[in-house]
Amino acid sequence: MRKLFLGGLLLMAAQMAQAQYSVDSSRLMDDIRTLSSDKFEGRRIGTKGNRMAQFYLLDRFKEIGLKPFNGKYERMFLHQAGTERISGTNIYGYIAGKSDSTIIITAHYDHLGIRKTKEGSKGEDSIYNGADDNASGVGGLLAIARYYSLHTPAHTLVFAALDGEEEGLLGAKAFFEQPPLPVKQLQLNVNMDMISRNDQQELYASGLYYNPALKSFVDAASAQSRIHLKTGHDQPNQGGNDWTGQSDQYEFKQHNIPFLYFGVEDHPDYHKVSDEFLHIQPSFYFQAVNTILSFVDAADKALPLKPKDRRVM
Repeated sequence: MRKLFLGGLLLMAAQMAQAQYSVDSSRLMDDIRTLSSDKFEGRRIGTKGNRMAQFYLLDRFKEIGLKPFNGKYERMFLHQAGTERISGTNIYGYIAGKSDSTIIITAHYDHLGIRKTKEGSKGEDSIYNGADDNASGVGGLLAIARYYSLHTPAHTLVFAALDGEEEGLLGAKAFFEQPPLPVKQLQLNVNMDMISRNDQQELYASGLYYNPALKSFVDAASAQSRIHLKTGHDQPNQGGNDWTGQSDQYEFKQHNIPFLYFGVEDHPDYHKVSDEFLHIQPSFYFQAVNTILSFVDAADKALPLKPKDRRVM
């Protein structure tokens, strides 16, 4: 309790200090707390808990005022994994800008679900709540969507809550198999995956190696940020430290769409049952989402309003 109380005080201080761009911190915390609760049973694709998360997100998309594509937010997809057929659901909504030129903001909402405890460990926690991975990214997506529902963007903004990332970027692949809008309209992908905690107060923007033209937007966000916005983890010779293929931004790269991924270094609770709301850092999380919002706003103001011709793979 003391830890959460202190975190609340730090969050209040961060809110008072935040100047130009600011998301709704109360709803941000409510969203990550709710999505990472035991009620959603770890949100694994194809499970009851995952479906409950979908219902929650549908309600939030409607509450924020995001528009559906062709009257429907949900897009189901199927994936055959050996003898198992996996059913997943992506959730899409958008805010119309002054142009059809589009920035797509993504975060996966699935996680690892419930896993059986070892024999003899009765009563042990078996729910992989996935607070940082990736209820945090989804909370950020909802917060940024709400901001732009009150501040009309220049570009059309698509908000995509993707399913099945943990099973191999399935939702991102499904997006391109059945895109809700012409892919040629996409100017930029901003992906968020694990953004709510870091002891060094460091958030990474990964992808400039492939998209150096985005550096000025990163610099603009960094200048306003109250945490350390670093770049890297995006060069092919880095092996496992190259994050390019480790989350949904990879599928956008494969389709020749500029991308930037925001995330933190792995922590001791990564892919463990201990990745719970208790361990997020409220002040850091609030500042991380505002930093990402600053990047999106800089890109929205500077990117051309007519999509450049590009080869769509």
